[in-house]
Amino acid sequence: MCCEKNILSKMIFILLIITLVIFAIILNQENTRNPNILVAIAENGDNTTLGITTIKFSQNEIEEGTAITHQTGSDEIIINENGIYQISYQLYGVQDVSGTFNFNAALSVNGQILEDTFNQSPVIRNSTENRMTITSTVILKLQAGNVLKLNGISIEDIEYQTARIDIEKIR
Repeated sequence: MCCEKNILSKMIFILLIITLVIFAIILNQENTRNPNILVAIAENGDNTTLGITTIKFSQNEIEEGTAITHQTGSDEIIINENGIYQISYQLYGVQDVSGTFNFNAALSVNGQILEDTFNQSPVIRNSTENRMTITSTVILKLQAGNVLKLNGISIEDIEYQTARIDIEKIR
């Protein structure tokens, strides 16, 4: 009787361990979901329009998943899946002449500027260092078929020499 209890206890213990291992594997698979990430880069020369323009990105540094696509050289980022997206960007602007220096950035969806994403640089007057980087991070609910763009906005002759946009579908 004593040996039977001992064997039964060992079997229950082994079954418990196997159950925990299976549970850990399932949990790990859920945590390593397929990422949907796009990192696009604009280099000096990609954006030659001064003042008000949409930013073109000449390279895709990271492309994972199918929820977000971008054709290199284009200013359009296509959303392929409904969801919640975290979007971060950096936009570097330069003005070669001294005078008022100010530029803004905003995201647009389907050609409509999203006012709540509007990001403004300080106004600098008569500075010899007319260059600045604007950065921002927003979370947006987007739909399949949406076209996302990063916009540089200024009445001054600002050249947008470099830019980066990082987009991740978070849900």
